Amino acid sequence: MKNKIFIVLVASLLTGLFSCIDLEEKPVGLLAPEGFFKSKKEVQAAVYAFNGTLAHEALFGRQYLIALLFRDDMCDLAVANADRGFVNSFDGVNSNNSIMRLMWNQFYVAIAAANTAEAGAKSLGLPEADINPLIAECSFNRAFCYFHLVRSFGDLPYINQPIADPATVAAILKTPSSVVYDNIIADLKFAKQWLPEKQPSDCRSRPTKGTAASYLASVYLTKNDFANAYAEAKYVIDNKALFGYVLEADYQNLFKAITTVNTNKETVYSIDFQAITVGTAANGGGSYNDDLMAAMTLPSDYNAGFGSLVPSLAVYQSFNPLDYRKTVSFDTILAAKPYTVWNTKRPHIAKFNRFPGNAPAASAFRYSDNNYQDMRYAEVLLIAAEASCEINNGPNADALGYVNQIRARARNANSTPRAYPADVALGLSKSDFINLILEERRIEFGFEWKRWFDIKRRDLGDLVFKGSNSTEPHPKFDKTRDYLFPIPQTTIDVNTNITQNPGY
Repeated sequence: MKNKIFIVLVASLLTGLFSCIDLEEKPVGLLAPEGFFKSKKEVQAAVYAFNGTLAHEALFGRQYLIALLFRDDMCDLAVANADRGFVNSFDGVNSNNSIMRLMWNQFYVAIAAANTAEAGAKSLGLPEADINPLIAECSFNRAFCYFHLVRSFGDLPYINQPIADPATVAAILKTPSSVVYDNIIADLKFAKQWLPEKQPSDCRSRPTKGTAASYLASVYLTKNDFANAYAEAKYVIDNKALFGYVLEADYQNLFKAITTVNTNKETVYSIDFQAITVGTAANGGGSYNDDLMAAMTLPSDYNAGFGSLVPSLAVYQSFNPLDYRKTVSFDTILAAKPYTVWNTKRPHIAKFNRFPGNAPAASAFRYSDNNYQDMRYAEVLLIAAEASCEINNGPNADALGYVNQIRARARNANSTPRAYPADVALGLSKSDFINLILEERRIEFGFEWKRWFDIKRRDLGDLVFKGSNSTEPHPKFDKTRDYLFPIPQTTIDVNTNITQNPGY
């Protein structure tokens, strides 16, 4: 059974701090936690509900994910839509883009939820051993949101406590991204100290010590702090049995909605959606539990699919046909007449729509059972490999071993062994091995919204969008502007102290 506690009370109260609000009114989301929470049980309900703030159409249900996917070099826009087109083409996106506004606001809703629950937990005055695990979960939740926000927007307002007076919103300044990262690291370290090794029923949509350490490794890798990235990844690898982490034997099973929750031990942290019964209203309301990623990737002539997120033929061809991960990632026979764009027949992304659980097919599998794995154990292995190569000025046997574990799993094609991809052997230079890691990440996490952040942190934009081997050319890409998204104009209108990012 899914370990899903949907937002009922808390989500109905919390609102975005920077949405277009009238500051003369008191938003109902600005709570006084010391008066709202009377017991540990009430705090627990708020903490348990956090994952539902992420399971929202504005974030992992569509908008945030498509922003990252359109921005990378693996997805293209197949249906005319102004805001999506601007994000995809690096031409015309501005502060009034609805995708930017929706995802920014909802992340701050989630941050408000974490801050409110944390303050409520602290207000109870319980012993550390009793209450700190809940506070640590709030710390992780806040760090998770800011890690995604700071990579997307750079300097931004950092808020780590509930806002009691809405007028203060208009006075909040941007916090430098370096300070935001320091705060993220501090929160994750506290979470790693106090979170349990496993959550009840091994729930993977709630964080553990292993979750916190895995994200610490990713944060450090993003900051090019390779020694700490390796240390945190190695901690997770050395304690994988304690946390229950193992590579799933069959790559396809990672993208079977029911399996992802019930039996998949590769998941480190996931955002959990739950399918609805056909004919009923959407669970949660207000775009909560509204997963549209299957619809976005299905062709328009298939059960009302949107046909919007479509890989280029060059991307499809860049996957080796002998690689089982290509079979899992793409679908070439989904519709009787594959969707045609710009007179070119293209394959479709299969990860979100091939096994969406109990989602109704008639609505292109909207409101699915998908569980979006934002962190997998496979990523921890590849972080360790990349960081090890950097600190040792080249790959050693351990680094090769981490990659080869991933490749060994890729050779298991639905229980049929394959010869490809072969193990990586010693002898590669540092630069060649780093390039191999980035390519392995591109294939392993294809369409899992990782690629854009890899392009950014390794400064690959000019190469992948303007280079001769580009799979998705975008001549308008400008690295001085496009590594950050524009801050929503509604935020700047509310608080004129917040300046726009360069180039917008």
